[in-house]
Amino acid sequence: MAKRILCLDIGAVRIGVALSDPLGMFAQGVAVLSAKGKWKLELDALMEKHEVSVLLVGLPLRTDGSRGPEARRILDIVQALKERYPEIEVRTWDERYSTVTAHQSLKERGLSEEQRRGMVDRTAAAVILQSYLDARIP
Repeated sequence: MAKRILCLDIGAVRIGVALSDPLGMFAQGVAVLSAKGKWKLELDALMEKHEVSVLLVGLPLRTDGSRGPEARRILDIVQALKERYPEIEVRTWDERYSTVTAHQSLKERGLSEEQRRGMVDRTAAAVILQSYLDARIP
């Protein structure tokens, strides 16, 4: 089985999780973790189950590209993830507009606001991961 890329969209309440296909061409939202719970243990299980080689974390930059307090908070988490998974490459990727894009995509699929609420985090993670995958393909 080929190694996969797992992406996290880390929010204050929920963490969206997306996974690449084995060829690294397509992203799919796979889970939503509680940011208040033992999410790192759940992440451990996902990392092992899917044989992840790269952990991608959405970096919430400001619209002008600068880093605000939220981006610095995420970078602290990224550093902790690098220490937790020394054998895995941990990267960040610009996540600007990913949640807006996720909401629009789910709305276009005809889902109600209540249905979208339960899917938006993992869909946003998939948007971030797909952007990263698309940028890698020549």
